[in-house]
Amino acid sequence: MTYQCELDMFEGPLDLLLHLIKEEKMDIYDIPIAQITRQYFEYMDMLRELNLDVVGEYLIMAAELTKIKSRMLLPVEPKTNQDEVDPEDGEDPREELARRLLEYRRYKGAAFELRKREYDQQQIFYRGSEIEVEESEGETMVEANIFDLLTAFRDILKKQTVSPGYEIKVTTLSVSDRIEYIMELLNSSESISFDSLFTQLNTRQEIIVTFLATLELMRMRLIRIQQAKRFGTIRIYASADKEAQEEAIRQFQASEENEQKS
Repeated sequence: MTYQCELDMFEGPLDLLLHLIKEEKMDIYDIPIAQITRQYFEYMDMLRELNLDVVGEYLIMAAELTKIKSRMLLPVEPKTNQDEVDPEDGEDPREELARRLLEYRRYKGAAFELRKREYDQQQIFYRGSEIEVEESEGETMVEANIFDLLTAFRDILKKQTVSPGYEIKVTTLSVSDRIEYIMELLNSSESISFDSLFTQLNTRQEIIVTFLATLELMRMRLIRIQQAKRFGTIRIYASADKEAQEEAIRQFQASEENEQKS
């Protein structure tokens, strides 16, 4: 694939590590470094396959995890000279990483609390204001992040089965085509499940292009991604009116054409 997707939705490698810790129900004070390093590299490989623009800090964290893993494998050498004290001697190699993750988690928790207070404030209606009541299905939805999508995408790739055949069929499937297809689905229904986008796809390339289209729609803020609980079923909702959709897609197609000409 020659398509390269540059996104600003990736908050950083600590977000990915926290996601992996939550997904595997790990103890942040006792991180199984070999397991989390292996899973981190699996995500890095997936980002490379998607041809996403991965910033350097993800690679730095990969090197840091490798260093921690190697330090845990090395035996602790006995001290021969009391004057030569290594500040890292006697410290768990994972301790600094755990401190950073805990601090980062506190900041994320504070940011979430501020967003929640902002939302609660928006639900206060003063006398004389118009009240718009939305019908609720009784199920509280939470925002899904980019790593929730990547986890669901990884599971889809694992379940993919392509039947061998002798018929050669050449298909040209672009991100732009899939963007229009997804928005057509959303404009004809209230929401769609993330998994349903891939049920009729037969090749790995079709799956990847569809996933890239979903990421682009998130970047353009034309859709919102929600789930009923962490690691639950992911649903996609339209978040812009038809006019805003058409303008955003028109700009995207124009940028695609300019890139192809250059």
